[in-house]
Amino acid sequence: MPQQTQQTEFDHTRIERRWQDRWDDADVFQVPDDADDPTYVLAMFPYTSGELHMGHVRNYAITDAYARYRRMRGETVLHPMGWDAFGLPAENAALERDTDPDAWTRRCIERMREQFESLGFGYDWDREVTTCDPDYYRWNQWLFARFREAGLVEREASAVNWCPGCETVLADEQVEGAAPTASTSGDGDGVCWRCDSPVAARELDQWFLRITDYADELLDDIDRLDDWPAGVRDRQRNWIGRTEGAEVPFPVQTPDGEREMTAFTTRLDTIHGATFVALAPDHPLAEAAAERDSEVAHFVENVADPDADDPQGVVTDMTATNPATGEELPVYVADFVLSDVGTGALMAVPAHDERDHAFATAHDLDIRPVVEPADGSEVDVLEAAFSDDGVLVNSGEYDGLDSAAARERLVADLPGAEATTQYRLRDWGISRQRYWGTPIPVVHCDDCGPVTVPDEDLPVELPEFVHTTGNPLDAATEWKQTACPECGADAVRETDTMDTFVDSSWYYLRFVAPDLTDAPFDTDRANDWLPVDEYVGGDEHAVMHLLYARFVTKALADLGLLDHREPFDAVLTQGMVQGEDGAKMSKSGDNGVSPERIVSEFGADTARLFVLRAARPAKDFAWREEGVRSSHRLLQRLYRLSTTVSGDVEGDFDSPAAAYVAHEVDATVAAATDAYESMRFERAVREMTDLFELLTRYRERDENEPGVVARGVAAVVRLLAPIAPHVCEEAWRELGHEGFVATADWPTAEHEMDDHERDRSLVENTRSDVRQILDVADIDDPAAIDVVVAPAWKYRALELARGIDDGDVVGAVMADPELRQQGEAAASFAKDLAAEHPGLDASLGADRERTVLGRAAWLVEDEFDAPVRVLSPDEADDGLASKARPGRPAIHVHED
Repeated sequence: MPQQTQQTEFDHTRIERRWQDRWDDADVFQVPDDADDPTYVLAMFPYTSGELHMGHVRNYAITDAYARYRRMRGETVLHPMGWDAFGLPAENAALERDTDPDAWTRRCIERMREQFESLGFGYDWDREVTTCDPDYYRWNQWLFARFREAGLVEREASAVNWCPGCETVLADEQVEGAAPTASTSGDGDGVCWRCDSPVAARELDQWFLRITDYADELLDDIDRLDDWPAGVRDRQRNWIGRTEGAEVPFPVQTPDGEREMTAFTTRLDTIHGATFVALAPDHPLAEAAAERDSEVAHFVENVADPDADDPQGVVTDMTATNPATGEELPVYVADFVLSDVGTGALMAVPAHDERDHAFATAHDLDIRPVVEPADGSEVDVLEAAFSDDGVLVNSGEYDGLDSAAARERLVADLPGAEATTQYRLRDWGISRQRYWGTPIPVVHCDDCGPVTVPDEDLPVELPEFVHTTGNPLDAATEWKQTACPECGADAVRETDTMDTFVDSSWYYLRFVAPDLTDAPFDTDRANDWLPVDEYVGGDEHAVMHLLYARFVTKALADLGLLDHREPFDAVLTQGMVQGEDGAKMSKSGDNGVSPERIVSEFGADTARLFVLRAARPAKDFAWREEGVRSSHRLLQRLYRLSTTVSGDVEGDFDSPAAAYVAHEVDATVAAATDAYESMRFERAVREMTDLFELLTRYRERDENEPGVVARGVAAVVRLLAPIAPHVCEEAWRELGHEGFVATADWPTAEHEMDDHERDRSLVENTRSDVRQILDVADIDDPAAIDVVVAPAWKYRALELARGIDDGDVVGAVMADPELRQQGEAAASFAKDLAAEHPGLDASLGADRERTVLGRAAWLVEDEFDAPVRVLSPDEADDGLASKARPGRPAIHVHED
């Protein structure tokens, strides 16, 4: 009789606390300082908001599962956690609650750590870092000093993005929409990424890190980041925005006399086709024209919209002289020209630029072709611009040159023309006019100017927080007053604090030696342990954080502090968790699900299992309460099964059914391992679930081999342990094993798994064919089922056909003496193969197909409650055998 499963359930609250305590007592997740190049798995550390949401759970479940997997593979794994604790939101929250940011942040950290621990994440808490601790931000200041010594820091007046709501400067990347300093002469339509206040332009003295010094290396090294998402790499390329071209001076005639304008172009070969010149609304010549002309002023102030679908502009009272032709060209102010792209001025060639073409068509300007396709084909530039390289025409002495050669000649020939490279990337402005951040370690002296605070005086700690409008540090009068480190005269401290992206640009280095007191990080250990092997975080950090971290790593290498020039070997950006309505889950959207409720009601393992099985990590997925309940039921069933099977995995696996299950255990181990390697946890869970269902079904048979079941359950428990660690620890103990499953050996396959996917396909296709036959024939109660594999000659014919690249399949098959003996049957089969060529799949071979189907026959017998015979062609009726093909056996259903 089948063994009966006990109705045993686990109490998630009890077992989770117990195993978390035992892991802590045994230091399962601690990494010794003398570890030799541990596998470094890291999730982007969280901002201290005080509450985790399901997006957090997903992000940190990904790295925890991967870290646990690698640990079970026998590797030493560094998996630390820290807190991105500075920032304006904490300051605003403190103001709203009439408290100070430090106290608020500490409470948030305590709360979030409790939530992390309740989820069973395996962190090395001995390496915890908190960026608002003076022991951490001291090293922000130390690095600032080293960068300043190396010429990587500068201070200058700059037009900045000012958020009136947060009362601070924003980087361009922190402005959603058009940043005013980047695209318009006045305020843009951009809003603050934090508070949605309209962002305005303001001129302020700012501190900058010279990231542009590394623009070429940052761009070129993207090609080496093979294990980064393609989309992230593309966005970094676009943000750096390197463009090769030329700068060409154009004399401009204005009512006030001749001026010179420099245009940047990537297509100097088209200069003979220029029919107008366009200026950005905030170009100095455009601003001068606006002072003279009310129509230009109206356009600049009220009409210009760089995000408009159609380019807009207004003609001015100026003309420009084309240096190649001497022709006078009208000058327009146009909103499709941006001041921070190129020089803010361009020569417009409508015949060979789509944007210029649209503008010229709208303003009835000439469209003059000067480049034709190299292949001699005809194009109508009045209908659409021809923007590819080609051969020059209508260009005087340059006619007949290809575009590349013409560009090179024109740079040499045109007076003042220079080949140049332009970048979209701007230096990193780190000044913030707020309190809750790292004080910039500079003292302003009337005689000495800005002086860096000496290392022995670091950290420059924040003063006591004072509720005030504007910059609280500016109101800290006593704190501001100090002495100049160089001359001793009265001086004033810098009151700007650092952008919090400075904190996160190097924190992964601090984890290797978080208690180090004489350096920001241990160079020798960092050289050994870095780069981070797997880095996981939100896609919203694809530009800012990742680009800044890459820059800082390269700068540290040039300072001799690090051997590595890239911080992260592999990056994974996880998708969002959506509400059941499909919208992004958030507090503001009132569609959030509390992780605390899920953990309380269903357990941490259920929450972890659901978020990892719902979709591949990089994809968004919608939260489904039924999916949570389904995950909980699966865990309960697995635990119940573990309490009722023997831990003895020895036994006779020679029966076909036992052999089939044993091979499926091995196949699942192999497939799940591959899925873990690529962090495709949803695939791993699917494999484990299928095996669990198979084991359950096999165990219910009258004849089953307990050792096969025990081995299979032990494999499932270990395969699932990185995702649902508490339940699997409990199940591992029920199976009679000593020690933690968290440190158990990862299961391995005992049989060769080559072609096992084709084994599975053969079985599933055969079962599907049986179902279809029963359905079409309307047979409810079959008496017996015969499955007949194809004759050997058909496998030979198939391999011959697959070996033909492009030719006569029928001829090749019939040229074979053995196959020709099959007569018309071979000719007919050859025609079938020719019709399917070149999409023919390889076969398993007659013997293997029969073996595989024989092992799986019990599945068909159980499903249809009928005996199954797997026959060779010689054992079957000739008519039935003739229908069999490689990979598609013939099937006959017997009725009573």
